[in-house]
Amino acid sequence: MNKLNHIIENNIDWVNSIRAEKKDFFKLLAEQQEPDYLWIGCSDSRVPANQLMGLMPGDVFVHRNVANMVVHADFNTLAVIHYAVEYLKVKHIIVCGHYSCGGVRCALSDERFGSLDSWLQHIKDVERLHYDELAKLEGQAKEDRLCELNVMEQVHNVSKSPPVLDAWEKGQELRIHCWIYGVADGKLKKLQSSISGNE
Repeated sequence: MNKLNHIIENNIDWVNSIRAEKKDFFKLLAEQQEPDYLWIGCSDSRVPANQLMGLMPGDVFVHRNVANMVVHADFNTLAVIHYAVEYLKVKHIIVCGHYSCGGVRCALSDERFGSLDSWLQHIKDVERLHYDELAKLEGQAKEDRLCELNVMEQVHNVSKSPPVLDAWEKGQELRIHCWIYGVADGKLKKLQSSISGNE
């Protein structure tokens, strides 16, 4: 017995609801991909990019990993940025973290998490860079602030990535945005001004 039949049925309902509004939606979607946005976010199941921005399939090119990281040696993330910037010509890169992030919570603990520890070390580095500020905080306030600081650090990493630097050098229109999402209230919040060049 297939226990995922309800997902296939949900898909059919979803397709029918979209076709009821726009009959040729999927036909047109299959013919092109021209999103204005690249979303770099967390893999957390509670943070679905398209839905929380109120956008449709085809509007957002999405990359997700544990704790929305942009690591200089992560060729997966760099390939996504390269493709989005060079070939899709996205105009906006949104790096979005979220409160109650399991990756950040794990990084703050003294526990070991096996192969995840190497990945979490990047968050621990952010904690170390902001030690003086974070040392004054405790509990949820500390975790929330590290979630914010982590997003800011990843925005910095995006702005220093070769595809982004090349795009700005060529005069390509491209802005990087630093956002965080509140799982408890469903709201997006800007953490700092967007970046539109290598200044």
